[in-house]
Amino acid sequence: MTQRILSISGLRGVVGDGLDPEFLVNFAAALGTMCDGGTIVLSRDGRATGVMVKHAVMSALLATGCDVVDIDIASTPTCGVLVTELEAAGGLQITASHNPVQWNGLKPFQPTGSVLDEAAGARLLSILESRDFAWKDHAGIGTVRQLEDPGGIHLGRVFKLVDVAPVRQRKLNVVLDCNHGSGGVLGPWLLESLGCEVHVMGRTPDGQFAHTPEPLAQNLGGLCDEVRARGADIGFAQDPDADRLAIVDEKGRYIGEELTLALCADFILARTPGPIVVNGSTSRVTADIAEKYGCAFHRSKVGEAHVVAKMNEVGAIIGGEGNGGVIEPRVGFVRDSFAGMAYVLAGLTDRKTTLSAWADSLPQYTIVKDKITCERDKVDQACAALKAKYADAEATEGDGLRLDWPDRWVQVRASNTEPIVRIIAEAPEQSTGEALCAEAKAIVGEAVGG
Repeated sequence: MTQRILSISGLRGVVGDGLDPEFLVNFAAALGTMCDGGTIVLSRDGRATGVMVKHAVMSALLATGCDVVDIDIASTPTCGVLVTELEAAGGLQITASHNPVQWNGLKPFQPTGSVLDEAAGARLLSILESRDFAWKDHAGIGTVRQLEDPGGIHLGRVFKLVDVAPVRQRKLNVVLDCNHGSGGVLGPWLLESLGCEVHVMGRTPDGQFAHTPEPLAQNLGGLCDEVRARGADIGFAQDPDADRLAIVDEKGRYIGEELTLALCADFILARTPGPIVVNGSTSRVTADIAEKYGCAFHRSKVGEAHVVAKMNEVGAIIGGEGNGGVIEPRVGFVRDSFAGMAYVLAGLTDRKTTLSAWADSLPQYTIVKDKITCERDKVDQACAALKAKYADAEATEGDGLRLDWPDRWVQVRASNTEPIVRIIAEAPEQSTGEALCAEAKAIVGEAVGG
């Protein structure tokens, strides 16, 4: 079976088995056609296969008359920032995010510097399906140029978010796990500029991941050990394209991706009250924080594009997802681990306390995540089985199924990028959350024959 995932969010596939030069050319030609020969920012996350992918997509962009700004290895948020900075027609990040090393993919951006919204994504897929590409003759071929210091433009926006001087005076000791992804380009630079003593794990962005790339607890034992061994104040972990951020406290305790947005929100809303948007899979702790500061709280469908759309609708000052994705509009409408690091370090400095004390002061919930292989056409029957089993819960449909009780909730939904169903449960106690997640997974598995 060909391993390729195509959606309005972009493209991911296994190189040589679903992701081949022909399909890459067609996808990029569809984007170039949609952008009508405008400027496209092109970047990649450091995977070894990224060089092949870059040349394939660049040829198609040039052949459809686009002028390409090649920034080579850079993070996904850097690509989004530069789309707006250069007033480009679009952007294209070569990445498979947290997928294993054999995968790669394409993540397109629209002129706003955000991922494609539903309408733009549908238009791109329509052009791709029709193969009605705007190939140019010899006089219409686009140009390529490199951009000096693309990271400096991005960090310039991040530094405007916080009062840098007190953070520098604190001289925090930080361990950063880039895991050989594109975070190694800007992450150390950011932390050193903030006066931190920095130890970097996996700094070289060559895609040779030292551990499974998704920044989950089971993959970050090395980071936890390193934080303890060095007596560090904090540990940060990025995924390969550096749009997600997980955190380890000074005790070497993984406090997770869920608290990344919560900590940032706690710092921001205390100073600048305003609306916050999260997706339907994000911990209740962010809602509690918004209530504490008297701020409007909104949930969107899961997916970065949906969060961004809701943020624009309500004028949110911060938003994001429970996978460690912080969206700061003043930097860009894209998940940004660098903005997240800056806010957490500023919060630590302001509180004059430890990270563990800050994290423990927040409302306490345990969120449990799992997944099960499931074809998309079987998701509805899985949801129906869950709804029947949990008839006493308040059901919210439209983005998979979310079931709420006064003290806990569970959600099941199909991934946009993988042939799986994600199962997320949250409760005040670990045992309750684990039991609810496990029971829901068993019901889904029985319903779909898994």
